[in-house]
Amino acid sequence: MSIDLSGRVAIVTGAGGGLGRAHALLMARRGAKIVVNDLGGAVGGQGGSASAAGAVAAEIVAAGGEAIANAASVADMGQVEAMVALAMARWGRVDILVNNAGILRDKSFAKMDMVDFRAVVDIHLMGSVHCTKAVWEIMRAQNYGRIVMTTSSSGLYGNFGQANYSAAKMALVGLMQTLAIEGRKNGIHVNCLAPTAATRMVEGLLPAGAIARLKPDVVSPGLLALVAESAPTRAILCAGAGSFEQAHVTLTRGIHVGDVPDAAEQLVARWAEIGDSAGAIVPESAWAQGESELEKAGVAGG
Repeated sequence: MSIDLSGRVAIVTGAGGGLGRAHALLMARRGAKIVVNDLGGAVGGQGGSASAAGAVAAEIVAAGGEAIANAASVADMGQVEAMVALAMARWGRVDILVNNAGILRDKSFAKMDMVDFRAVVDIHLMGSVHCTKAVWEIMRAQNYGRIVMTTSSSGLYGNFGQANYSAAKMALVGLMQTLAIEGRKNGIHVNCLAPTAATRMVEGLLPAGAIARLKPDVVSPGLLALVAESAPTRAILCAGAGSFEQAHVTLTRGIHVGDVPDAAEQLVARWAEIGDSAGAIVPESAWAQGESELEKAGVAGG
């Protein structure tokens, strides 16, 4: 069944180029009305211009779609609220939010200035929080919403020189986990997309052959699946070079040691047993860990 976004209104941050542009163009081709948001700054977040967002919006309109450009900084809640108000004034609803805006300020942690750490967290994490908060009540009132956080393998698995970026990207997974639980009763599905794509944020880091395969356009079908009416909720979808995988935060079966003096020593001795993935689960909520631990302890009702 073809995914049809006719009548849906989508906000895509960081949509002036790269992944955001590819996401916006694909959703527009499927019928969505698009708010193309991009501050238009450098990769590190410096400067700003409305021209990037304007060019993508013009491209959508020229192809017969509907789009408006917006140059709000996602780090500024007031600007974000004004952007959402613009969408509501034009189309009367917001159905889809794609939190894609981001910057890079890579350095090893030993050399990283805290200003650069905070700047990356402010854009990736707090920018996504601002945009999500600005549309949350609208989506609750509609009893419908699709929100995608852009996480990263750097957050899921770590990457040298990206402590700030990794911390922000993994924080988005935690944000998604809770908002998916809170939004479920109002038809709001919240997911994460972990893309691998050759954008200006990775220029000079990849060989030519890899760049040719890692086009942003081949990631965007994953985004489309996460914003469709039939979308899952609380998923981490990884995508790159036309391949798609799911990542999970799992809980091993572990062991029960009890309240004994040598508990720490037992943990060291049985570390491999604790980490054995056989019987691992994907917990439904934070309390699932406690339930598992109480069960192993022999507590009734655990």
